[in-house]
Amino acid sequence: MFSQTIIRSATLISNRCIAYTQNGDPTQVLTAFTYPKLPSPPPSTVNLKFLLSPINPADVNTIEGVYPSKPTHTYNLAVSGLGSKGEPVFVGGNEGLAQVVEVGEGVKGLKKDDWVVMDRPQLGTWSTSRNVPFNSVIKLPVTGLTEAHGATMTVNPTTAYNMLDGFVKLQAGDWVIQNGANSAVGQLVLQIAKERGLNTLNFVRSRDDSSLRSLVEHLESLGATKVLTYDDLNDKSLRGKVKEWTGGKDIRLALNCVGGEPTTSMAKLLGQDAHLVSYGAMSKKPLSLPTSLHIFKNLTSHGFWQTNWSKTHSRTEKEELISKLAGMMKEGKIQAPRHQIITISAQESDKEATEKIRDVFHRMAEGKFSQKVLLKLEEPDV
Repeated sequence: MFSQTIIRSATLISNRCIAYTQNGDPTQVLTAFTYPKLPSPPPSTVNLKFLLSPINPADVNTIEGVYPSKPTHTYNLAVSGLGSKGEPVFVGGNEGLAQVVEVGEGVKGLKKDDWVVMDRPQLGTWSTSRNVPFNSVIKLPVTGLTEAHGATMTVNPTTAYNMLDGFVKLQAGDWVIQNGANSAVGQLVLQIAKERGLNTLNFVRSRDDSSLRSLVEHLESLGATKVLTYDDLNDKSLRGKVKEWTGGKDIRLALNCVGGEPTTSMAKLLGQDAHLVSYGAMSKKPLSLPTSLHIFKNLTSHGFWQTNWSKTHSRTEKEELISKLAGMMKEGKIQAPRHQIITISAQESDKEATEKIRDVFHRMAEGKFSQKVLLKLEEPDV
């Protein structure tokens, strides 16, 4: 893996990152600190300026040390605070949008000012600038995208697209069933399914009438065919309603990010030779499936993790996927997620920036953000 070495120099300080030296609670271990201007890139690498980077739920798990994808240490990132004694640090951030500022000798397919997204996990996107191998990023093939589109392209949209594309050969008019329909991935499933002419049966948590009505209207605007609550799964008449809605056509693909009893009930609505794809477990409860579904309906259950998909597919396949998604975004077929940008300004000290980022994670833990949080780090005034 590639590691970065930066020479300490008080006269060249112009960067900042959010990092940690040990796993733990993000509100306790994350620290903002400054580091020097990047030297010219070595051969086969590029210097990047990060424009916008999401804070995803998996980032929290990564910092806590419980996520399977582990970041790589960065050494000698030493100016103040963390790394002042030369100890290795982890720079946070897995996903993000960056702009190429300089290319090293031997770099192919990239030039100054190109927008790129990450092709390898845990590259440390919560930074103002980084030096990375050129084959660790993918150039966005179209212009005219928003920064929010680019910053959020490689995790949720790719997950939604690949789950719809990789397990069942679906045709226009077919049905897909999913829980967590109002999640980030769930909303992307709706938009991509709509573009493909697919119908969707969607489940969400119960809430007060006004909130539920507003949510249903939003999901329908994205392409949802039917929106129900998990409580509706207990309605004995639901099976008949589903048969009426689908015209008796079997539902052959279910997408699960919840687990627990709601997923068990949802699976019972599937038809013959169906596939249940699990990509999350928000309820933190085990998934239990009746043996009869496997014996008599030949149900197949899968797990899906986009990181594994990226590891097992060629660069050409990944570039083609990014190109498809970018084109859909530019054409307005995929909306940027509702988001809030948190800016670490150039004028804030490392101490102030540390307090701000820890407060962001504290508020996230309390559920005080109703939108995706995107992080923008400005080059510090030092």
